[in-house]
Amino acid sequence: MTARTQVDLVWIEGRIEHWLRFGRPVDEVVIDRRRRTATFDPGAIFAFVRWTANDYGTVISRLDILRAVAPGEPFQTLAHVRPGGESLLRLAGWPLVERALGHIGQIEAAGVTPTAVDPDHWRHLNNRLLTREPPRPYDRARHRAWLHRRRLAP
Repeated sequence: MTARTQVDLVWIEGRIEHWLRFGRPVDEVVIDRRRRTATFDPGAIFAFVRWTANDYGTVISRLDILRAVAPGEPFQTLAHVRPGGESLLRLAGWPLVERALGHIGQIEAAGVTPTAVDPDHWRHLNNRLLTREPPRPYDRARHRAWLHRRRLAP
C-alpha cells in the first residue's frame, strides 16, 4: 500500500464530472486533457464530488468528504480513490449534495478553510442532512473551540 491517497478526477462536460470541492493535493498528474490524478498525504481532508449523466438526466450525484489514511490505518473503499479513506461525510442525491455544498460555502464565507474544520462537524453535517434536520452552523467561534480542544488532547 502506498503512503499517499490518490484520487482519479475526470471531466467530460455534461457527462462525467469528478472534481475536488476542497483539499490540498501534494501532487497532481495530468493524464490527458480530461483526466488527472490528485495525491494527498495521510491526514489530509478533501471533498470529492462525483456527478454523472446520460441522455435522460443525472444518474449519479455524490459528495464524499474523506481523510487520507496512513498505511495500516482502517479505511473505507471508494470508487476512484486509492486505497480509500476515512469517511467523514457521504451523501448521494442532488438535493443533499447541493445542501452540503451550500454549507461548505457558508463555512468559507465565515473565513474558515474547509480542510481545517473539525472532522466531527463533517460527521454532524452528514447525519443532520440524512435526517432532514438543519445542521449547526460552523463559525469562527466554533472553529476556535475546536482548535483549543485539539491542542489540549493527548
